[in-house]
Amino acid sequence: MLLLVVLGVVILVNVVGGAASQAKGLADDFTKKVIAGDTSAAYDDYLDPALQEQLSKEAFMSGVRSLGMDGSCRPAYNDVKVATNNGVKSAEVAGQIACTGKKVDLAYRFEGKDQLLMTSIKLRPAS
Repeated sequence: MLLLVVLGVVILVNVVGGAASQAKGLADDFTKKVIAGDTSAAYDDYLDPALQEQLSKEAFMSGVRSLGMDGSCRPAYNDVKVATNNGVKSAEVAGQIACTGKKVDLAYRFEGKDQLLMTSIKLRPAS
């Protein structure tokens, strides 16, 4: 009986850890594209179509440019939450992008069944 409990805990830790790792990887890939100035690809590859309907590519690109991020910027994620509800996976990632002389707060939400896409994004200068 104890062996089954231990096995169950190990499986749960691996599943949750794997989902958190996947979410952090998505956030990191997206953020690196944004920092590198590849905002068009970031928009096309990561944003959910419903979010794209609310936020035009031009507005997204302009908003990211206004943050003035450059090669000195490095992301750090301090909060990653993952969940599954009725077969739909979700992940919330929050943190900060530290650049020379400034910081940018970030918060992303990803959702999906097979592929996680961004359904919510917040990028703003840290207060």
